[in-house]
Order: sequence, then structure tokens, then C-alpha cells
Amino acid sequence: MTPRSLVIRYAMFAILATIANLAVQRMVLAIDDRPASFATAVFTGTLAGLALKYFLDKRWIFGDRSTGIAAHGEKFALYTLMGVATTALFWGTETAFWAIWRTEFMREAGALFGLAVGYVVKYHLDRRFVFNRRSLAEGWHD
Repeated sequence: MTPRSLVIRYAMFAILATIANLAVQRMVLAIDDRPASFATAVFTGTLAGLALKYFLDKRWIFGDRSTGIAAHGEKFALYTLMGVATTALFWGTETAFWAIWRTEFMREAGALFGLAVGYVVKYHLDRRFVFNRRSLAEGWHD
């Protein structure tokens, strides 16, 4: 896989995960838009985006064809751990935009900005610590 096709594929998966994330947030906030529901919306949206992105990245970015609960459990745990810092970046950015402007548009703009930066950082962490064996992008690795 060429570096360009890898970047395009990774970006498309990030977009799909972002859409899933924001869609779930909107569903939660449509049910209950009280301030306390904001945290629930952000958490459930993040979980939906994380799960989708894991399965796409595992197979189509890093070429990991391992199967079974043990393999998925270990890798998903590491994948999630690598996402803790990037999720904090995402949540912080989204929350800051919401706190400053108090509009849905700016909340989502903050989410998009935080997610974009977070995904770039996360790719490098995942490549190094989660899927560090032979991958589709082998020729592009350090």
C-alpha cells in the first residue's frame, strides 16, 4: 500500500468513525438535552466511534487478521489505552468550544477539530504499540 492510499483510507475511516460518534451524540441529546446528558452523549459517541474505528483499522490499515476473543481483547485494550490521551484531547476541545460559544455548531466544530488532531496522533501510537507486527503499510513504517 502506498503512503497516499494509506492516508486516504485512514482518513475515510476517521470520517466514518466521526460520523458515527456525532450521530450517537445527537441521538442521546435528542432524547435528553439537559446539561447532565452532555457527558453521556460525549461518552457514548466516543465508544461508538472507537469500536467502529478499531475494526476498520485492525483489518484495513494494519492488516491484522488475528481472530478470537483473546486476540481482540488484548488488542482492543491496547487500542483503547492509546486512545485515552487522544480522547482527552477530543473531549477537551469539544467541551471548550461548547463552553465558549454554547452552540451545537461550535460544539461539533470543536469535536471535528479535536478528532482530526487526535486521529493523527493515534495512528502513530497504534502503529508503534498495538499493531506493531507486519502490516499493509509495512514499507511506510519506521
